[in-house]
Amino acid sequence: MSADEWLARWREGRIGFHREAVHPALERYWAGLGLAEDAKVLVPLCGKSRDMRWLAANGHPIMGVELSPLAIEQFVAQHDLPIQRYRRDGFDCTRQGRIELWCGDFFHFQVDHAVELGGFYDRAALIALPPPTRQRYAHHLAQLLLPGVRGLLITLAHDDPERGPPYSVDAAEVERLLVPNFEIEPLESAVGEDGLRESVWALTRRGPRV
Repeated sequence: MSADEWLARWREGRIGFHREAVHPALERYWAGLGLAEDAKVLVPLCGKSRDMRWLAANGHPIMGVELSPLAIEQFVAQHDLPIQRYRRDGFDCTRQGRIELWCGDFFHFQVDHAVELGGFYDRAALIALPPPTRQRYAHHLAQLLLPGVRGLLITLAHDDPERGPPYSVDAAEVERLLVPNFEIEPLESAVGEDGLRESVWALTRRGPRV
């Protein structure tokens, strides 16, 4: 999916991947990662996910990266809290409370921010990307994280190659993409009522290979 197609989805409201509730796997497994209470959490391709509110309410500063300015505006409109806006490293940034949202291309997000990040959360980033882009994403994510940084990954798998996003990313692909730079631990996997297999993974950044 091109950037223009992604932006068009937000303009047209074709965002079936968005959840109005906090993901239950986040609530179940986040504490088990053992992150520092004030660890800054990277949320790639964050959309307007309510999961960021949950993470912030649990003490984490959030650094979300999202291409669509409409997604960011819809997110901050959910709460009547003060907003700060500024430019940083070529991104339009919006801060609301503990949550800082960077509007722009995730692949232009700079590696020098790695020292700020103590965790990450990917519910809908890897599965939002078509196959040719997923390898690039996995490599860039690894570049952004220091060894030992942990996070959660949630994937979906289905048998329709024409469907997406969310695209199908099965266990074999998760291992192929991430094992070079991450220790991966499967936490759960189940088929939902929609016929999609949802899997949850704990990831730990290895070092120093990228």
